[in-house]
Amino acid sequence: MFRNILIPTDGSPLATLALDAGIAFAKEAGARITVLTVMEPFHLFSTDAEQLASTKEEYEAFSRQHAGEILADAAARSERAGVPCETDQARSHEVYRAIIKKSEDIGADLIVMASHGRGGVGALIIGSVAAKVLTHSTIPVLIYRKK
Repeated sequence: MFRNILIPTDGSPLATLALDAGIAFAKEAGARITVLTVMEPFHLFSTDAEQLASTKEEYEAFSRQHAGEILADAAARSERAGVPCETDQARSHEVYRAIIKKSEDIGADLIVMASHGRGGVGALIIGSVAAKVLTHSTIPVLIYRKK
């Protein structure tokens, strides 16, 4: 049923667990995966510690390097499992839109992603990328939550 799965990741421990679960699911389904990481562009005004301590050039270089490390790790995990994998990185102010666009561009039939499970005020203040993808995606979304 699922042959082309998009797995967005930010490299966090929970996202890595979701990546592993997505790879295992893809292996069972005989599917291929695309792993995507979306980095937010540099903001002049930010609460992100990485952006507050960096110039735009330093932040851009750091974020590209960090994304590359996340994707290299994902590709290695997929290769060990015998699952065909492509990787990509994007830069967007709206992470959920970049995820949905990538799923459309590659013709994905499933998105597998983590949810940190923030609720209440935390979800309102921080926002939930997973909730936004669920709300706006026209293809199925499988949310991984740690037990």
